[in-house]
Amino acid sequence: MTTNFKSLIQVLDFFKNEETCIQYLAEQRWGGTPSCPHCGNVGAYVTNRGFKCKAKECHKKFTVTSGTILENTKIELRLWFATIYLATAHKKGISSHQLSRDLNITQKTAWFLLHRVREMFKISAPEMLDGTVEIDETFVGGKNKNRHASKKAPKSQGRSHVDKTAVVGLLQRDGNVKTFVVENTNRETLHTIMLEHVKPEAKIVTDSFRGYNGLSATYDHVTVKHTEGNYVTEGEDHTNCIEGFWSLLKRGIIGIYHNVSPKHLHRYCHEFGYRYNTRKIADVTRFEDAFKQVDNKRLTYSKLIS
Repeated sequence: MTTNFKSLIQVLDFFKNEETCIQYLAEQRWGGTPSCPHCGNVGAYVTNRGFKCKAKECHKKFTVTSGTILENTKIELRLWFATIYLATAHKKGISSHQLSRDLNITQKTAWFLLHRVREMFKISAPEMLDGTVEIDETFVGGKNKNRHASKKAPKSQGRSHVDKTAVVGLLQRDGNVKTFVVENTNRETLHTIMLEHVKPEAKIVTDSFRGYNGLSATYDHVTVKHTEGNYVTEGEDHTNCIEGFWSLLKRGIIGIYHNVSPKHLHRYCHEFGYRYNTRKIADVTRFEDAFKQVDNKRLTYSKLIS
């Protein structure tokens, strides 16, 4: 099923009914031959409500949404698809208030939809980064000086855990970015992330924050001393790319969402990271690619608000 739409109107015109949406989702998930989400067996009987696994040991019934982020949804699939298109096409995302107006649904429904779409964007089996990897950390939570007097936090500085949430970013030069919402940015936390997600033969570039001290024992470690006004050292050794990603993330949060709860911040980071990692492809291709990540990412409302 070929898609070539360039606007929300074309998306809604293409996915005009549930039958079209089901056919499209089945094609994206299975390519033509249904696969049982319960046992993984390829091949199923068609029933009046979906499919039934052909494996004698299983024989369980399932639908095209079983085992996906859309499982048991009461929302029309065409609204799901419209939400996925808007979340993947808008460079800085879309707020639940705006989505509720665009699709004529409640803000609560739009908020739940967007969080489940963000859950889709989480990388299930990430590859380790290689080559030149820029590493930096940022704090999300706004500037203390801009707050009302009653909301100012005492002893709040730029790098403060008092009223802000720390996010660590790893960006492979000309490649993908990974983000991690962390409780602190001490040496143990940073080193653990590096060893789990960056290959030992990689070259890493960081600022002079002391939490990165000691990484030279494993990596080719280059330090850029921003405190001295040095943002580019010899050759291509800089952290400008990861700082550019932080700029996108923070402009999106400030301009679109205004306020992000620390509890849900990791999903917003997944959203911005996914769009950044697919920045070189067309919007419609990014939309199609998103459906490859619908499996095994269930997020219920009770879990979301717990």
